[in-house]
Amino acid sequence: MKVLIFHGYLLRGTGSNIYNASLARALVDLGHEVHILCQDRAAADRDFVSAVGTWDAAGSLQVEQLGDPVRCTAYLPPIGRVLPVYVQDAYAGFDAKRFADLDQAELDAYLDANVAAVRDVTALAHPDLALANHLVMGPAIIARAIGGEVPYAVTVHGSALEYTVRPEKERFLPYAHEGVAAASAVLVGSRHTAESLFEVMGDPDLPARTRLGPPGVDVGTFRPLPAPEAAQQLRGLADRLEGAEEAAWGGETTAAETLRALDPRRDKIVSYVGKLIVSKGVDLLLAAWPLVVERVPDARLLVIGFGTYRETLERMRAALGQRDLDTIYDIAARGRELEGGEASRLSYLLSFLDSLDGAERERYLEAAAEAARRVSFTGRLEHDDLPAVLPASVAQVVPSTFPEAFGMVAAEAAACGALPLSAAHSGLAEVTTTLVRGVPEEVARLMSFELGPGAVREIADKLCTWLELDESERAKATATLAETARERYGWHAVARGVIAAAQGRLDALPEVPSG
Repeated sequence: MKVLIFHGYLLRGTGSNIYNASLARALVDLGHEVHILCQDRAAADRDFVSAVGTWDAAGSLQVEQLGDPVRCTAYLPPIGRVLPVYVQDAYAGFDAKRFADLDQAELDAYLDANVAAVRDVTALAHPDLALANHLVMGPAIIARAIGGEVPYAVTVHGSALEYTVRPEKERFLPYAHEGVAAASAVLVGSRHTAESLFEVMGDPDLPARTRLGPPGVDVGTFRPLPAPEAAQQLRGLADRLEGAEEAAWGGETTAAETLRALDPRRDKIVSYVGKLIVSKGVDLLLAAWPLVVERVPDARLLVIGFGTYRETLERMRAALGQRDLDTIYDIAARGRELEGGEASRLSYLLSFLDSLDGAERERYLEAAAEAARRVSFTGRLEHDDLPAVLPASVAQVVPSTFPEAFGMVAAEAAACGALPLSAAHSGLAEVTTTLVRGVPEEVARLMSFELGPGAVREIADKLCTWLELDESERAKATATLAETARERYGWHAVARGVIAAAQGRLDALPEVPSG
């Protein structure tokens, strides 16, 4: 079967990029022919891509074959330098600009270029079905280009819904309705996303066409490893990254040194994986770290990711090292202002800082200097690098303060035998509910925390309780977590679900559970 996918972004990194790269690879594994439209100029480096399509100056589509047989072709529509995004970030070779900040001419140019590209690919490949990603603008592009000719499904990722359509309904909701109207089915990663989608769209007929279609985990590569083997994997990754130049997406030149300093045979490594933006709540984890190191001196925190808030998070680590709570107060008081947004208070962090008093405050400051030394930032890493990192982790924290469509990073951590400690909301809570099945009750309660004034202390206490647990008890629990992740998640099942959705076989897909 020939499957056309409109993604429009990279095929590496985080979130929907990983979803589409993994989906394309799974479809190829299942014997299908994939035609994916993206903006990854290094698409030829992906092992599942066997041809790349580009447009020449005259507007003609040219395809360069890289291997034989051709099972997946990646096409790069000529959109110019402006790349519309949902959350402001940097993309090498592009002028990334939030959809909300585009003028109408820029938005129209983006739509027209992609519609023309989809039509060209369709004329060349004759796809049997299609998938449009994101609530805007993928579905509208597919609807304009091939609606009524090729059946298609829509996968709703949380970023477009929450960061673009919800706050800018008057402008973007018509595009969302246009794209969803002709879709055979709409896939969401969680009940939370479905409920948010129904609220924003206001379409009483939409729930009947909406089904669960969460991302998956490559359970063949995300797996537990004994500490000696995990240490060897870390060293191997450090060797590969050492001396590498920074690319549009990939390991930073300092990542090798950071990874080589870690040893899972010696350190209890706690990791964070994701964007470094305010809404991911990394400030809560950093604030909790002195409390963790005070109780568990051999704990190490590894922060994996990139984003507009990284400089501020590094300032916060430095302030901890200097026992400088004034700087941390300033960071908490200014909030989103420090990543280029409007000023807003980080209320949970402020509540924690205000609660420190007397002898406890002194103990916190005394632990802070050592805690800061036990925090490392890798910067950008490829998603394909994570199976070499996560098995070295004893736990992973997902502290997002903003709703998440799905907790893929938590599922990947569990598959590697690391305890995922996630905020108890949105799609994160739904993933936790799945993963806790079979683990002892005393471990299950360590896998989520409530957002609120006590969040920092709860993160610290639950991490410490897990890290202090008898090693044999931890091993039993992590084996159960890994087995549950293997059974519940897998990309081949996701790929089959996408095909069923595009074909309109709703009875073959899980319904969205009621609240």
